[in-house]
Parts: sequence; C-alpha cells; structure tokens
Amino acid sequence: MKGKIKSVHFERKNNKPQKATNNFGLDAAKKAIAFHKTFPEYAPTPLEELKELAVSLGVKGLYIKDESFRFGLNAFKGLGGSYCIGTYAAQVLDTDIAELSYGRILQEKDRLGEITFVTATDGNHGRGIAWTANKLGFKSVVYMPKGSAEERLSNIKALGADASITDMNYDDTVRFAAEMAEKNGWVLVQDTAWEGYTDIPKWIMQGYITMAYEALEQLGNKRPTHIFLQAGVGAMSGAVTAFFADAYPGDDKPIITVVEPDQADCLYRTTSANDGKLHSVSGDMNTIMAGLACGEPCTIGYEMLNAYAENFVSMPDNIAAKGMRVLGNPLGADRRIVSGESGAAPLGLVVEVLQNESLAWLKEQLQLDENSVILCFSTEGDTDKENYRKIVWDGAYANADE
Repeated sequence: MKGKIKSVHFERKNNKPQKATNNFGLDAAKKAIAFHKTFPEYAPTPLEELKELAVSLGVKGLYIKDESFRFGLNAFKGLGGSYCIGTYAAQVLDTDIAELSYGRILQEKDRLGEITFVTATDGNHGRGIAWTANKLGFKSVVYMPKGSAEERLSNIKALGADASITDMNYDDTVRFAAEMAEKNGWVLVQDTAWEGYTDIPKWIMQGYITMAYEALEQLGNKRPTHIFLQAGVGAMSGAVTAFFADAYPGDDKPIITVVEPDQADCLYRTTSANDGKLHSVSGDMNTIMAGLACGEPCTIGYEMLNAYAENFVSMPDNIAAKGMRVLGNPLGADRRIVSGESGAAPLGLVVEVLQNESLAWLKEQLQLDENSVILCFSTEGDTDKENYRKIVWDGAYANADE
C-alpha cells in the first residue's frame, strides 16, 4: 500500500561470517580515486556538516556529501561511468587500470579503435556514460525509460550521445539495451548485474566508492554511527556499504540503513521474504525518485547489503520531497544543498523519523538517539529543475497519498 513507511531490521553483530570486501574496500577505493584524479575536472565534492539541523533533530552530528558538484554533471554517476570505461580500455590495452590515466587513453586511441558504449538510464548514469565517452573520443547510445524528464534527455544529447526515451519501464529498457549491444557489437555498461554479466557492473560500483573514500577522509576522526543510503538496483548502496564495512571493521561499523521508494522496493521485498531469492517489482513504478525506480536487484550489490546492512526501508514519495525542502531551506548558518528527488531521500527519512512521534518504533529500530552521528549522500542536484521547483517552491508531494 502506498503512503506507509515499512522497514525490515537485521541484527548483524556476530550474525554471520563477514564476507570479503576486497572488491570495494580501501584498496579498491584508492585505485579508483587515483584514476579519477587524472581527469582535469576532478575535485572532491563537499561534505557539509549541518550543525543546526542536527541540534534541531536532537542528534550529535549530521553530514551530507553533496554530489551535485561532481564533474559538472550535477550527480555522482560520472564516477561509475568513467571508471568502468577506463577499466574496459585497460583490458583492451592489456594493462591494469592503475597504469592508465585520462591522458594515456587519449594517446592510445588508435590502439583502442572505435568503441560504442550503450546503456539504459533514468538520466544520471546515462549522462555520466555520455560525458566520459565524449571526453575520451568514444561513441555512446543511451536509452531512457518512459516518463523520463526531457531535461535529462537533453543533457545527455548535449554530450554527443545518441539518446532517446522508450515506451518501456527501466528494467525492460535495460533488456532492450542489452539486445542492441548484442546485435550491434556495442559494449553494454549497466550497474545492474545478472548471471554472466558481472565484470562491468563491478567496475561501475568500484567507481562509486571514490565518493565514499572522500567522505572518509573529510570526516577525519569523526566516525559516523549511522549511514543512510538510497537504493535503486542496490549497486551504489552495496558498494558504499562494503567500503565502510572495510573501513570500520567489526563493531566499529556504522549502522547501515537502505532507503527505497515504496513503488520500486525490490531490496525491501527481497529482505522481507528472507528466502534466499531475489524479488522484483514490475509495472510502471510511479515514483518521483526516478533514479531509484528500478525493479530488479543487482546481484553483486545485494550480496554486500545482505552481509552488512541492518535496515531496509520502503517509503512514500512525500518523505523524499520533505528531504528536498529541508536541504533547500537550511537552518541558521547551515549551508543550502540543492538535492533532487533521489538525492534527498535518505535525509528525508532521517528528518521524518526524528520529528514524527508516531514513528518512535522506527527510531528505536534504527537506534537513533542523542549520540548519533549521521552520514547521508545527496547523490544528485536538481537534474529535473521543473520538478525540483514544483516540489520545493509549490509544495508538491507534501502528502503521502500524492
């Protein structure tokens, strides 16, 4: 039923043997960030401490990693796209990504030849792929699910991609992109993993952990007690969860909460069933959180979440909308953060749980109190400006039944 917050909790301490996090741990992150630093546009995105909001909510600390500054793309996805394409180029050149840089890829264009990368996206991932392909002299084809914002399509086309909106939902668009890759000899670049398709999703996920590594360095000796992560297929959330499990081993690991829209809550459904199978969501998945409107879990991402995440929350759109308004209207000296529908989802949940007395049960389940130090990732800015203004200016999606 739409409009209700639902949650599944797992007690992870000594619950099961810890899985290896080598693919997404500190060493993998150092390798990813070293590659990203070779791009002229690279700069760490800011980690904002919202001190006055933390006081208002009754917690010790609240930090937001603002990915709207990433590579000039208004979202974090360029991290995964660039690292994936770089790693693919390294394989073609029979070398390691550690030996490759932005400049060397340009120098090796003759050896690399003509390569076309194809992907399905709601907008941010496709823009990251188009940007990287454009920077490195490759071609890109981008398919978007029905209902995608025209602004996001235009942004992708502006980067030289052959982009279009389909009449299919996200997961069917992924399948279509895979078919076109097979038919045309293109390289499929998705962070959704399935049997027989794991290397490229893994590389994309490894690219994502650059932002987690930056956050770790920016926090210094301030260890977060809680991390809230939004999830579509679970690739970003799985990679970042594994990274922090490696960075803070054992009992030092922060409590991880995964947040999904209630119209596309495949991870919540999978963990609720707890039967060893992945559970999907079909249909149109109508949610304002377009970047999270994914119905089929990423196998690699879910493996990490299943090992390390304590909470899986399914929530209505009005919670994400509240997060957008809170970040866009800061208290006192707190900095304003322009966060899109998917970017603001975790902070929206944090605010709702700490302000709404009827959610005392969830506050207890999440173990939030006056000693909590919370970290969220605002993964996108106003990538759909018209909808952003509708929500933040006009108060759209203020109620659970909208």
